[in-house]
Amino acid sequence: MATVQNPSTTPLRQGVQPLRAGQGTSFLWRKLHSLLGIIPIGAFFIEHLLSNFEALKGPAAYGAQVKFLNALPLVRVLEWTFIFLPILYHGLYGMYIWIRGKSNVVYYPWAGNWMYAAQRWTGLIAILYIGQHVWRQRFAGVSLPENPGAAFAKVQHELASPIMLAVYVIAMIAICWHFSYGIWLFAAKWGITPGTIARRRFGYACGALGFVLLIMGLASIWAFISPKYRNAPENVTPVVAYLHSTAPPYAAIAG
Repeated sequence: MATVQNPSTTPLRQGVQPLRAGQGTSFLWRKLHSLLGIIPIGAFFIEHLLSNFEALKGPAAYGAQVKFLNALPLVRVLEWTFIFLPILYHGLYGMYIWIRGKSNVVYYPWAGNWMYAAQRWTGLIAILYIGQHVWRQRFAGVSLPENPGAAFAKVQHELASPIMLAVYVIAMIAICWHFSYGIWLFAAKWGITPGTIARRRFGYACGALGFVLLIMGLASIWAFISPKYRNAPENVTPVVAYLHSTAPPYAAIAG
């Protein structure tokens, strides 16, 4: 015969308070995390893809782009304020959200759960890739701010390894997915796309944007490994070039 337990003697597990606007600091931290994913991180990601796209014009043009970026006023302040610190916060707090959250892709394989899991895993891939990429390209080896003409060769040497080439391709796919779906989440969370129909239509736009960015990223990777610029010089004189220019592919070679 079943017995009814006394509620007063049944131990209760401490639950998590619901997230409400204006209550507690979690709401603000999550809002900041969401906003930083678009501005400035998302803006920097697009700029980075456009800059890397210069590699299709050759080592000299790519070096000119690196030289231009490093010649910006207060570039180191801008670098830490709008790139490194926001990415660090977004990545670490994203992992904190992941640890506290829970998806049910095994028991409830609905689209929303799969999207949740994919966003978290692609975020992990992104932060790990960005960490090693910044270290290798920004702080290790040849210093590109002082030697922008060596930028193309430095990336080319790294992509000569099949393992690193696979890492770059996988990371590019993961980052483009994470960013495009992050835009969709941002619009939904901030009330920009109210309603199911608006979110569905905006989802198509975000998917198209992610696809375009992915093609640009893969094309940039191809520029470093294509036969056209194979065995590029270790250092070149950075000059502005054009895709249809009749100038030699390496322009003026330094040294």
